[in-house]
Amino acid sequence: MKINAFPRRFAMLIAIFLVFAAFGNHVQTAQADNNLAPGAKTTWLWHTQLIKTSPAEILDFSESQHIGIIYLQISSKVDLDSYRTFIRQARSKQIEVHALNGAPDWALSTSRPKLDSFMKWIVDYQKTAAPEEMLAGIHVDIEPYLLPEWKTDWSGLVTQWQENIDALVQQAEAANLPISAALPFWLNNYKVPGSDQTLSSWMISRFESVTLMSYRDQAKAIYDTAKNELLEGERLNKKVYTGVETKPSSEGNFITFYEEGNAVLNEQLLQLEQLASAHASFEGIAVHDLVGWMDLVKRDEPPAK
Repeated sequence: MKINAFPRRFAMLIAIFLVFAAFGNHVQTAQADNNLAPGAKTTWLWHTQLIKTSPAEILDFSESQHIGIIYLQISSKVDLDSYRTFIRQARSKQIEVHALNGAPDWALSTSRPKLDSFMKWIVDYQKTAAPEEMLAGIHVDIEPYLLPEWKTDWSGLVTQWQENIDALVQQAEAANLPISAALPFWLNNYKVPGSDQTLSSWMISRFESVTLMSYRDQAKAIYDTAKNELLEGERLNKKVYTGVETKPSSEGNFITFYEEGNAVLNEQLLQLEQLASAHASFEGIAVHDLVGWMDLVKRDEPPAK
């Protein structure tokens, strides 16, 4: 008995349609997920003892928030085994760890031994670490504008700062590690002593990347504060991260997302990425700091029943 082929063709067409519909839904879902989960971020971890007391919590949170780099302060109070274990565990989650340190007086020539000691710690650590335990970079946070010399001997202070930066960069190159720095967003308002070059472009030119302390609580305001350095980064073919704050600030509520909470932070970060991505120099977003960020997320969590 001959079976009518039309019903079979019709059924096949329906099946193909359902497959493509399902695939389309999958793509839309993936796109929605990507919108909710922006690319890797960086963050600072100043509370180094946490790599001993709460490493799993730190790394689980970092992974959940798509953190790609942790700037981890180097502390003599933390044993080397804790660093090795933490970095190994971080690498297993595709998270880089960069050695972090700095202070306002690191800009002074008299503080050069402090810089040398920091770099020596890194070199010595790398020599004894297994490949999966090695640091992936160096990050410095110096902020000399907090020193009285910023007002009393600006030119002399900046010259010493530049010399110390050059010394750090040379040592980082010798250690075969990229070096980055945290910078205020307003350095473009200053010129290098005896030059027409902006101080921000001089700093950007020296480092592998810079992280701007472009702290505001609205995406447009963050972008506006960072735009000049993003443009300078493009001209210099350097990477620039835009920074946001999560901790309380004595400078005003507009500086930080502490009052707004994590939901608003995520919303504004998505908008910031869209704005800053117009620049080839834009490398991502840095959140200050990891502990403040974790507190922000916990505050937004619904109370346990």
